[in-house]
Amino acid sequence: MAWVLIVASLVVLWVASLCKILYTSSPPSRNSFLTTGGAFQKRNVLLVVAHPDDESMFFSPTISYITSRGHNLHILCLSIGDADGKGNIRKEELYQACAILKVPLQQVKTLDYPELQDGFGKVWNHTLLAKIIEGEINSHGIDLIITFDRYGVSGHCNHCDVHYGVRSKLLQDTPQGNIEAWELVSTNILRKYIGPVDIWFSILDAMQHSGEVMHCLLNEHPQKSFLAMAQHSSQWVWFRKLFVAFSSYTYANMLRRIECM
Repeated sequence: MAWVLIVASLVVLWVASLCKILYTSSPPSRNSFLTTGGAFQKRNVLLVVAHPDDESMFFSPTISYITSRGHNLHILCLSIGDADGKGNIRKEELYQACAILKVPLQQVKTLDYPELQDGFGKVWNHTLLAKIIEGEINSHGIDLIITFDRYGVSGHCNHCDVHYGVRSKLLQDTPQGNIEAWELVSTNILRKYIGPVDIWFSILDAMQHSGEVMHCLLNEHPQKSFLAMAQHSSQWVWFRKLFVAFSSYTYANMLRRIECM
């Protein structure tokens, strides 16, 4: 009987958390994300990812937040994800997913450099990454960058290299003036797989920090995450379907400002 009560409690908590997401906008903070002094100013944002499908699996709450508030979002994908020889297919899938996520296709760019190939054990040159990203900043008047943190959610080496390309090379070795940079916070494995329930931990974390340092962005349209990820049909196997359903990154993103040492 006790296990029935436990299961029922978990179901109620899951449903309550999902309702919180669906019927409440992102929690207010002292300085709302992408605003200056509470006033709206259109920002040019660059989301930097490593592979096609990173945007849908990990960053969909952030993408939804940015696009729904009228900011310009550019997505730079640094590889076509050709580890299994499906790079050209995955490139097209990325564009289809971005259409679902309401990102203009002319603002989505994929690269296929020999030095930046998808795969575990593939070391990416941080200096090259910084040079590429700097070019995108200059081309599109970017004033804010979002990318992975040093663990890269899943620990994938390509995700980690993107982080260090931004932090250690772009921001530290070649300072970009007034460019802001934010990283997606990697959580522990328990929080990672409790779905919408993790929003309570994320909101609490955000409340303990100034809006200058950390923000919690709720996914107001989590169904779009499923639809967007489904466009990556070459990757849409059973375990990724489970990941999108149970991953906390489908329902909320914690963004932390990158501070250079």
